[in-house]
Amino acid sequence: MKKIRQFGVVVLALGAIWTAGCDRHSNKEVFYLVTANSALPYWQTVASGFNKAGAQFKVTAKVVGPENYDPQAELNELQKATSAKPAGILISVSDAGVLQSGIDAAVQAGIPVITVDSDDPGSKRLYFIGTNNIEAGRLGGKRLIEKLGGKGNVVFFTLAGQPNIEDRLRGFKDVLESRPDIHIVDVIDIKSDSRMAFDKAQELLALTGPKKIDAFVCLESAGGKPVSDAIQRANVTDRVLIAWDTNQDTLDGIKAGRIDSTIAQKPFTMGYFGLKALDEIFHAPPTQLTKDFSADPFSPYPVFVDTGTSLVDKNNLDAYQAAAGQAK
Repeated sequence: MKKIRQFGVVVLALGAIWTAGCDRHSNKEVFYLVTANSALPYWQTVASGFNKAGAQFKVTAKVVGPENYDPQAELNELQKATSAKPAGILISVSDAGVLQSGIDAAVQAGIPVITVDSDDPGSKRLYFIGTNNIEAGRLGGKRLIEKLGGKGNVVFFTLAGQPNIEDRLRGFKDVLESRPDIHIVDVIDIKSDSRMAFDKAQELLALTGPKKIDAFVCLESAGGKPVSDAIQRANVTDRVLIAWDTNQDTLDGIKAGRIDSTIAQKPFTMGYFGLKALDEIFHAPPTQLTKDFSADPFSPYPVFVDTGTSLVDKNNLDAYQAAAGQAK
């Protein structure tokens, strides 16, 4: 009987702990995700991870941001979120020169800010969650060398000024430095405009002889499908196309053989982990939010959380899509 009573006490104690854990959260706790290019499937995946964590924690998750690449509009959304005095803000830095003041203002107002996908280490954000983009670029660079056999002309389609994309290009260049017979002919800013990507690809596909472009590399998700369409329209089969991210049309292009491969990030993880991290900071805040934790050897926070990357091609496409379906 005594053992039964003791067991009952333990169960009641565990129940009290569980109840306290549930009571920790409230839908009055509001967390914001401020995105760039919110219409892109990539950012919708980040938002799905953010919203799933919000539902699990029973807090309010709000996703805001312009539908296209517009740093000033993103700053406006950040300022609105700051005015709402939320429990925390997760933000992608489309342009550090535009957004840094808004990030710093939010932190000065006592709101924890974590950057996601694209960072601004010069701001007062607590830390960064996302891809090691230099290493991701190196991963793509090794694939490019393999597919070109060590020689050829390459064009990159990029989005100028966005820190994470600049790092991707740097990673490619790091690897290609050892291959003097692979020539970077041009780096073109398509401004996240799929129509521009298509038109530029069409122009470049017309080049022949020594000027022939042997490979196209798209450093952000808006480029893969339109460049693939341009290659298909030109009816050529001897070009290499490496894309970025895992939009469904990009995956369809890999399956059809029009896109060689794509660099897959983990946007769902970024959003999911981002809200969890903000929640932890909100419930156990530092004594001084504006402190430079990156210079503190005893900081409770990392400088960078690498969510990982992988290369997706025909060999692992089915496994990737199966995993993506399970996450929904």
